[in-house]
Amino acid sequence: MSENSKILSRRVHIRGLVQGVGFRPFIYLLAKEYNIKGWVENRNDGVLIHAESFPENMTQFITSISAKAPVASSISKVEVTVSEYENFIDFQIVKSKSQSEEITEISPDIAVCDNCLNDLKTQPHRINYPFTNCTHCGPRFTIINDLPYDREKTSMLDFPMCPVCEKEYKTIEDRRFHAQPVACNHCGPIYSLKTKDHTENEWKKLITELCRMLENGQIVAMKGLGGYNLACDALNEIAVSKLRSIKIREGKPFAVMFRNIESVQKYAFLNQKEEEILSSWKRPIVLLKLKTEMAWSVTSGLNTIGIMLPYLPFHHLLFEKSTLDAIVLTSGNFSDEPIIINDDVAVDQFSGKTSAVVTNNRKIVNRTDDSVVFIANGKERIIRRSRGYVPAPIQQNYDVEGIFASGAELNNCFCIGKGKQAILSQHIGDLKNFETYEFYLESIDSFHKMFRFKPKIAVSDLHPDYLSSKYAAELGLPHLNVQHHHAHIASVMAEFGLKNKVIGIAFDGVGLGTDGNIWGGEFFICDLKAFERVLHFEYIPVPGGDKAAYEPWRTALSYLYRAFGDDLINLNIPLLHQISHQQINQVIEMIKNKVNSPLYSSAGRLFDAVAAMTGICHHAKFHSEAPMRLEGNIIKNTDYYCFTLQHHLSFNKMIIQIVDDLIKKIPVQLISTKFHNTIIQSTIETVRKIHKETKINDVVLSGGSFQNRYLLEKMEEQLEILNFNVFSPFKIPSNDAGIALGQLVIGKMNS
Repeated sequence: MSENSKILSRRVHIRGLVQGVGFRPFIYLLAKEYNIKGWVENRNDGVLIHAESFPENMTQFITSISAKAPVASSISKVEVTVSEYENFIDFQIVKSKSQSEEITEISPDIAVCDNCLNDLKTQPHRINYPFTNCTHCGPRFTIINDLPYDREKTSMLDFPMCPVCEKEYKTIEDRRFHAQPVACNHCGPIYSLKTKDHTENEWKKLITELCRMLENGQIVAMKGLGGYNLACDALNEIAVSKLRSIKIREGKPFAVMFRNIESVQKYAFLNQKEEEILSSWKRPIVLLKLKTEMAWSVTSGLNTIGIMLPYLPFHHLLFEKSTLDAIVLTSGNFSDEPIIINDDVAVDQFSGKTSAVVTNNRKIVNRTDDSVVFIANGKERIIRRSRGYVPAPIQQNYDVEGIFASGAELNNCFCIGKGKQAILSQHIGDLKNFETYEFYLESIDSFHKMFRFKPKIAVSDLHPDYLSSKYAAELGLPHLNVQHHHAHIASVMAEFGLKNKVIGIAFDGVGLGTDGNIWGGEFFICDLKAFERVLHFEYIPVPGGDKAAYEPWRTALSYLYRAFGDDLINLNIPLLHQISHQQINQVIEMIKNKVNSPLYSSAGRLFDAVAAMTGICHHAKFHSEAPMRLEGNIIKNTDYYCFTLQHHLSFNKMIIQIVDDLIKKIPVQLISTKFHNTIIQSTIETVRKIHKETKINDVVLSGGSFQNRYLLEKMEEQLEILNFNVFSPFKIPSNDAGIALGQLVIGKMNS
């Protein structure tokens, strides 16, 4: 028997996040280690390997692919088949191919690695080069136009490599081998600082001038990875207030970028898990408990702060030159418009409002905001899913090809089905202005192209007036409307692969119900096909409807009117001293006469009402301000108020007791805590009641109210003590940004 007859020949097809993360160089080096001959190539449906070697080597090679894969990669499937022996004499990386309409995963953008930060100080051609990256880090999703992920299909196409970079790119042993965005001071993109008087392109002068401006309390617009940012000194109240004015942003807290972990620890409480997520390659904004005050206007008096660490070489170079430990770094946009990515638009919009605009000549293809997360019960929970997370798919156990889910109106993300992958878009925002809707349409077109997506079915929210619903209806495809809270529960079921019936708890502000009323405090028995609404919060008329989201005192008056009738006007509580008698009387008349007072069963509006009653927040300057401030007043206590559980959950007794506490001058911190405990206790008792009747043991929690850390943690803990299997989302937001995933799987089960 010849030596060749002992050699095995195999084709290895690897699917998952295997492009843009250094996978082919990894395979090449692995092949050299185990004496494998053949080739590896990128295809739009993954990475394909032809491998020839002896049985023991082949086994070790294939086993090591999953065991030693690059940190930012994520393998979903490894298929090994017998192939024809071709007697290769070495192992090569061959040119990428686009074989079919199948696709591989596109890498999210990856924070600059430690090796590249070292290169900024040691490599002659990369000294202080603010676009330094390698195979293991750097821009990915934000610069890609199409698959497969090769330089000519990215915005780096405009920057031919110099001989030094080209040598690195072609040298297999080099860390920049086939790193598509590879560049240096001689051939790559450059930054420019533009003021009304001059333009500075020389790096040392640019960074010196930028740091001087920030240290002197000035506002600067800076081009980031997925869009422009606005920045200022986070400890300078005058600067932060001015920035708030520029953005037309009254009270919503700002995110802050800190120099390093040590500086974070001066201003925020930080546990091990929070430090791990802050420092991860995804580099999200992490919501932390505030320890030391910054400028008041950063948090607007809230006791939490959104913190991130530098993720671009540019950020590291800025802090290296600056004396500042922290800068406000917020999206470069106005009010609720999408983040600006166009350089000309940025210069035009920001030049008259900021001291400088720092731009660069690398095009942003896919705009992305910074992602936002928090840690609850030791696990990461996503609030805004964008940079670092998108477009990583949510794997499904069934084919969802061709399903388009249009998402919600607020915090919009859409979702497409590709094979067994559900791919959520980046954070789009609130579809209530023209610019955001344009971003929505632009992103849909981009996903169609990148992922070879051909929609066959459209799924949308039950509310016909949402722009996302109208878009789906106008596609001319088979179209399904899905109830908002069913989609919330289904999204979590899709994340965890749940198929059987669950007890679904959906708490949020607004979602159109099948009875024409507004839901938001819901208890379902449901699967992925259908739902039964078994219990809900008692309906309450909300005078002004949507207006009450920003005027919580309206909902508070409705709850008070239900409990006290016309006598409410005589109650000695903070709210009635903060709102004019004329407004109070007008709203009472609206409730009595059922004028513009739709019925709500909403948990979100109940949180609003209690925040207003206690004087914590009667007018909200930003979405969910009232519940956030209410949560910020929680103290350590286990008491709760009375409630009534019959055909629905009534909190009338609780309202009466809260008023009694307010009259007795009980601290609002204790009232807030008892209120939260009441919501938790009433939910636990409701779940036990449903379980007794159905024997269902799986409980799903979803909806924007579960961004409340206290509510989520205590609910999970107490349900688990009672031996329920509790599921709440980790990979997707619990707010409306996650419901497109639920729409998609419901669409699958009903098509």
